[in-house]
Amino acid sequence: MSSHKSPITCHVLIASLGVPGENIDVKIEKLDSTGAFSTLSTSQTNNDGRCPTLLPEGYKAEKGIYRVTFETAAYFSKMGQKCFYPYVQIVFELANPEQHYHIPLLISPYSYTTYRGS
Repeated sequence: MSSHKSPITCHVLIASLGVPGENIDVKIEKLDSTGAFSTLSTSQTNNDGRCPTLLPEGYKAEKGIYRVTFETAAYFSKMGQKCFYPYVQIVFELANPEQHYHIPLLISPYSYTTYRGS
């Protein structure tokens, strides 16, 4: 197993249940010079709801606008629950590529919140 840790990571907590969001599909994209998002990587949260390898190993983070998409409806469907948000997209600006960026997502079937974590 690789000890690779992405310069951008995320963590999903199911706020309504107080548990990590396991096995949620996650995609990260970067806004390119044409104004379109291009996919950098797809991944899945682990049993602790974390995605430490969000960006591919060897990817050098650059300044720019990024978007992380969480496939929330698929997750809640597996849990036998309906969900108001079919997916959650978080768009953020990476201004200092040398810093670590952590994107936590607190979700329930009918609400979500996020912030810049550490």
